[in-house]
Amino acid sequence: MARKGIQPAVIGAVLGFLPPDGPERAADARLALIGTGPGTWLALAETPEADWVTQLANKLNGLASVSDQSGSYVVLRIAGSGARETLQRGVFIDLHPAVFRSGSAATTVIEHIGVVLWQLDDVPTFEIATFRSFASNIRHWFELAAAS
Repeated sequence: MARKGIQPAVIGAVLGFLPPDGPERAADARLALIGTGPGTWLALAETPEADWVTQLANKLNGLASVSDQSGSYVVLRIAGSGARETLQRGVFIDLHPAVFRSGSAATTVIEHIGVVLWQLDDVPTFEIATFRSFASNIRHWFELAAAS
């Protein structure tokens, strides 16, 4: 979360890419930031080093607050021609490709479970972050939704 008065461009100058200024995903080869609120991002590393959160916190010292939630979240991936339709059965936002496309993100619910959802590419591939304790519920919902 950006500190009061710190603009995303300042954080971008340190990270090497501009953080999203809204519900979107921005990334470089090492780090992805998902916009979850004004000046607030979920940071993800595809292949994290053991101390990546500490390194990120050190880079952003004085600019942002960094809280390690690595053990709290599970990220699920759904892809393919039926992914959007399957997700639409439980997500209460418009996932039509004209409005929710590659790079789009949302904080929403699936089956009354809080999630952060984003679209990676035009396949389409979606990733869904949810609290670890709800991961089996989300997986079960996906099994039911995909079967119907």
